[in-house]
Amino acid sequence: MNLLQDGIAEGSVIKTDRATKMVVDGLTETYPIYQVRLDNLYFNDQNDRIATWISQYMTDNGISSFDRSDLEKYNDIIQSFIYNSNPDKIKATQKNIEFIGQQKYGVVLNDGRIIDGNRRFTCLRNLARSNPKFNYFETVILDRDYEHSAKLIKMLELQIQIGEEARVDYNPIDKLAGIYRDIEESHLLTVAEYAKSTNQSEAEIRKQLELSRLLVEFLDAIKAPGQFYIARDLDLNGPLIELLAVLKKVKDEDKRQQVKYIAFTNFLLQPDKDMTRFIRNLKGIVSSVYVDEFIDKEIEMAEEVLDNLPEPGHVTSATIAEVKAKDDAKEELSRTMEVVSNKVKATETRNKPNQMLSKAIDYVDSIDPRIVKKLNEDQIDELKENVSRLEEMLSELKESLQ
Repeated sequence: MNLLQDGIAEGSVIKTDRATKMVVDGLTETYPIYQVRLDNLYFNDQNDRIATWISQYMTDNGISSFDRSDLEKYNDIIQSFIYNSNPDKIKATQKNIEFIGQQKYGVVLNDGRIIDGNRRFTCLRNLARSNPKFNYFETVILDRDYEHSAKLIKMLELQIQIGEEARVDYNPIDKLAGIYRDIEESHLLTVAEYAKSTNQSEAEIRKQLELSRLLVEFLDAIKAPGQFYIARDLDLNGPLIELLAVLKKVKDEDKRQQVKYIAFTNFLLQPDKDMTRFIRNLKGIVSSVYVDEFIDKEIEMAEEVLDNLPEPGHVTSATIAEVKAKDDAKEELSRTMEVVSNKVKATETRNKPNQMLSKAIDYVDSIDPRIVKKLNEDQIDELKENVSRLEEMLSELKESLQ
């Protein structure tokens, strides 16, 4: 349906006396606000906020796109993702709308696709089932369609959902999935365009893109390509950030690949409740003389675990849970990490005196004798006392070395 023509003509779209200013395609214009009957609208399945839920549904149902011939059924499916992504937020918003009505307008395309306002639309659909006064969604209508304005619409959606709204309730794995899809996979946006739309720096987007590539590598390694919801269920955002930092410390390409797949296996089996801290321990290991010992002990187990996973198309969160419950490698991976980490810590402790003394030498060496000559009498007396104290401490240290 064309909302601005057919909808207005049949009375299911009503223009209000209110308007708002919006920036679209770099231009600030005033847009009227309409009341649109709910059955004329539908959720946006390209919304990055629910990217992992979309991937899970498509995997579970063996589909690559949604059928919108039955709009009510389609909306019910997508609404379940909206609700499950943040049920507390939905409940709070619904209660607020029930008491004071819809306070913030949405943004929809002329064919009814919702660009901003998924939660509000969800709440109104729920409320309208028992009270017809909630059967209208207040929104701006953009005279565009997604197919011919995909890039513009995506930039507008990002601007509204990430650039303007609080980012704390945006699942980081959904965000990584969206960045990968929009920049790397479809090439819909460049890094610069994504950064501009989300009010972030290009450096920040490049880092997130790097994380998203690492995430895709993990999913490929566990034979679950494109199933981003698995990373969401495993809560991998923190571990991915730590792994990226670890890999940058490994200069040898072969070792880097081995460490990566060892980490992927640990991601999968999760031998520790705090996997972010667990992976952080790798930083010390890969920079130590024990890195080869660690790789030798874990790489064979990692390869065996990954090779024995079901074939692509059969790996789900449920099968991963079964692997985690049955695989004995989980305890062995944990023991190896603990043993090697303790060796690294012991070495660091033994090296601590030398490191501290080296720093002291650097500090003393940085004192400019020309400045000393300009000190006043009190400052010189204080300096002499400190030098004497330092001499005594060095003398005591020499005696302990003999």
